[in-house]
Amino acid sequence: MEKYLPIGSVVQLKSGTKRIMIYGRKQQQLKSDQIWDYIACLYPEGNINEEYMFLFNHDQIEKIYFIGFQDEEELAFQKEHFE
Repeated sequence: MEKYLPIGSVVQLKSGTKRIMIYGRKQQQLKSDQIWDYIACLYPEGNINEEYMFLFNHDQIEKIYFIGFQDEEELAFQKEHFE
């Protein structure tokens, strides 16, 4: 698996009890300036508010339930930004 999963991918984190859906990649945390691989929201609820936004890195993923949509635009984006 490539390092960055596409938007819409549904995963469960190693420390998690609920699935989450990725909606952003290479995210900078405002308070610390730390760069995280992903930002996600609860699945299936979606983006509720900032208390339910999850920043995490690829190595924290326990299980991948669904890999998000991939087309030519996504593949070109990954090649340009993540390789």
